[in-house]
Amino acid sequence: MNSAEDLDKLNFIEQALLARWPETKLEPTLDRIALLADALGSPQLSYPTLHLTGTNGKTTTSRMVDSLFYEMGLRTGRFTSPHLESFLERISINKEPISAAGMVATYNDVALYLDLVDSRSEHPVSFFEAITALAFVAFAEFPVDVGIFEVGMGGEWDATNVINSAVSVITPIGFDHMQYLGNTLVEIAATKSGIIKPHSVAILAHQDVEVAKVLMQKCVEVEALPMREGIEFSLLRRDLAVGGQMLTIQGITQTYEDIFLPLYGAHQSENATVALAAVEAFAGSKQLDPDMVRAAFMQVDSPGRCEVVYRNPTVIVDAAHNPHGATALTQTISNEFDFSTIIVVVAPMGDKDVVGILEALKPIADRIVLSSNSSPRAMAVGELEKLAKQIFGHDRVSVIPTLSDAIRKSIEQAKLDNDINDGNCAVLITGSVVTAGEGRTIVKKYALHVNPRDEMRD
Repeated sequence: MNSAEDLDKLNFIEQALLARWPETKLEPTLDRIALLADALGSPQLSYPTLHLTGTNGKTTTSRMVDSLFYEMGLRTGRFTSPHLESFLERISINKEPISAAGMVATYNDVALYLDLVDSRSEHPVSFFEAITALAFVAFAEFPVDVGIFEVGMGGEWDATNVINSAVSVITPIGFDHMQYLGNTLVEIAATKSGIIKPHSVAILAHQDVEVAKVLMQKCVEVEALPMREGIEFSLLRRDLAVGGQMLTIQGITQTYEDIFLPLYGAHQSENATVALAAVEAFAGSKQLDPDMVRAAFMQVDSPGRCEVVYRNPTVIVDAAHNPHGATALTQTISNEFDFSTIIVVVAPMGDKDVVGILEALKPIADRIVLSSNSSPRAMAVGELEKLAKQIFGHDRVSVIPTLSDAIRKSIEQAKLDNDINDGNCAVLITGSVVTAGEGRTIVKKYALHVNPRDEMRD
């Protein structure tokens, strides 16, 4: 239980970190994080690490890797970003977010070194660099047997890239953060390939041909061993099941059958395939206990990723924030759910490919409610309305600027629709990670107000 004093200190720490250079801006240098890590005694080199990059699927894949390692009996540290509801989620130890007390103690260990590096650098340490350093220290202090690090943006210049990973994982690469990573897939892939370390193992998910060439060339340059989905490992079978899917995966060393994954979507089966191969590679390409593998995947969850957060009506939140993610979401909803009508609440960021996101959602959105999350980067609702009406027409589009009102009214409309038409109308909340996180919180409060027993899914 977190004490009131720890929560007060935690709020102070979060505000101090947020006052730094925002994580949505990238300066192509590792100088500050390298200096900071060196001043701290290079804690990130005191334990083995696994590194993940890609455009979509990084966080879920890292959670799967974490579950597999934990089930193997290892003490795990997992660093992911961004968070949904609390920044403590970014630093997880043994699959659980770091405690408020743990964060306070870690920050106290690091704070003076942040000031030191600030004083020696042209620009102060950024938010993301600071919280990355906090993860380095937290995992060393625990201590962990393995650190799992998800890249924040790109790879080559990402603050996490001062680790020396034994295994690098690259999930499917698409278009995102083009202002920093490049305007072509080749440029983006080149930046992301920067996490592949000399003489390491590179686990490569299915990629476009031009991307695969870049990644393979990087492996040749640094003498890394590539393991490719569809060649060295692959998904052999996928069947829909109640609450998820059943998988058969051909790993690097053997075939693993009867794996129940309690997540929706073909893309999640691909993430599971990549995660399993990564853990096999980390274990030295040794066979894993099939029962352990099944137990680990059965325990996987992925908050904010096609997550059912309410029943009657069904409410789903998803963090899709680019066309690639929105397309995967649309395919999952179309293929694995049977809704009569879907009301989509969308609140995207203004610096994303919003037209691409809306186009991807068009096949499943019977009605679309436009709104705004609390981020200063949120797209102005008026601008969003113009784009949406060009894609959906006027009749399917409505505007409710406040996200809490948009969600509440959409749920009530879905309930009314189901009562009158005896249908199965659902609400989908999406557009960004911030929207998914705020949506989860709003729906929780709504559930407690409507039903004190709480209809939130366990």
